[in-house]
Amino acid sequence: MLRFMILSSLVVCALGRSTKIIRPRLNGKIVGGDPANIHDYPYQLVLLREDLFECGASIISRNYAITAAHCTDGATADVLSVRAGSTYVDREGTIHQVTKIHQHPGFNMNILDDDISLLKVNPPFTFGKGVQPISLPDKNLNVKVGTNADASGWGTLTEGGELPEHLQHVVVQITDQEECSGAYGSITANMICAGSKGKDTCQGDSGGPLVEDGKLVGIVSFGYGCAEPGYPGVYTRVTALRDWIKKESGL
Repeated sequence: MLRFMILSSLVVCALGRSTKIIRPRLNGKIVGGDPANIHDYPYQLVLLREDLFECGASIISRNYAITAAHCTDGATADVLSVRAGSTYVDREGTIHQVTKIHQHPGFNMNILDDDISLLKVNPPFTFGKGVQPISLPDKNLNVKVGTNADASGWGTLTEGGELPEHLQHVVVQITDQEECSGAYGSITANMICAGSKGKDTCQGDSGGPLVEDGKLVGIVSFGYGCAEPGYPGVYTRVTALRDWIKKESGL
């Protein structure tokens, strides 16, 4: 089953919506991970569309969040908001309305290249113990193969399973770009791959963070199945799009 982690491609049953695959190539989840607390992942956001769970996202400043373009594609700012400062997907924390979507103009739904969007929010985030920005990497940062990276979100715990209410995280290893390209056949320089045996992101984690050494190096994008052998998760490579982020947000 092709998972291509497009959370916006799913209408999720766990929060009152029946499962309906709108864009069958994409979806995302945490498999083989552990429960997490927002105080340890204070940059983690819930992206809501019309007040219902859509994707993950990350805080990068008081006024901006970052997510995957496939999570915002076709949406207008007025239907999107984010929940900050909560371990739970459907309660607590604070709600911030999206006022502007900066979706990468090069986003390609067929191969998910340039899968990145910036979200301007109002009111701004108030930083505290459970609400903090994640640092953006320098564009020249070299994320080495074999390095551990931490992904988090409210994606399903098994392929095709229900979404958990409690935040989850999983540590995966950065994988070789050529091997990943050999598995998928369409990996570009704007993508980075990561996975470990029995561990992966999956349906529901789309748009969420992949963090290495305190820096946002990836955004959950797509994959084949969930924790399928030989098919690591594919993430938007933040370093490759760093100039665009700076141009659009000043960060």
